[in-house]
Amino acid sequence: MTETALTAKFALTSPDATAALAEWLAPRLVAGDVVLLDGPIGAGKSHFCRAIVQTRLAAVGMAEDVPSPTFTLVQVYDLPEVSIWHADLYRLSSADQAVELGLEDAFEDAITLIEWPDRLGQFTPKKALTLHISYAGDPETRNFTFSASDPRWRATLTDMSEKWRYRAND
Repeated sequence: MTETALTAKFALTSPDATAALAEWLAPRLVAGDVVLLDGPIGAGKSHFCRAIVQTRLAAVGMAEDVPSPTFTLVQVYDLPEVSIWHADLYRLSSADQAVELGLEDAFEDAITLIEWPDRLGQFTPKKALTLHISYAGDPETRNFTFSASDPRWRATLTDMSEKWRYRAND
């Protein structure tokens, strides 16, 4: 039986609103969660990931620079309760290269944030939360579409829809 996709859609009008959404999501992520971030260059994928990582670090009294992993491909942040893997797969040319990075293990044991998830091909986790970010009418506004088919995300997406649909213009 195929699960029906769950979705949450809204527009956010500033980078600060984008960071606030990531800060809201950060404490709800647990080991084994995978967030796939899709969208054009400059849409805010790295900004969103950076806010998640910084929020989780701050929650345990840690602070680190959180660069985009565009050139390193993967940045790993070891927190006391879980590791966070932030991967930017833009420069990969095959799904096999993603496997060589050790991502399959991270999918099981870490919180994994993947930019350019189309590079995963057949290795894309079925239980992932997908975030598609797109440009909207003005230069600061982004459309966010979260989707998942795994029931694990039902409460998160329901809560997110309730909270953020009213804050879209903050």
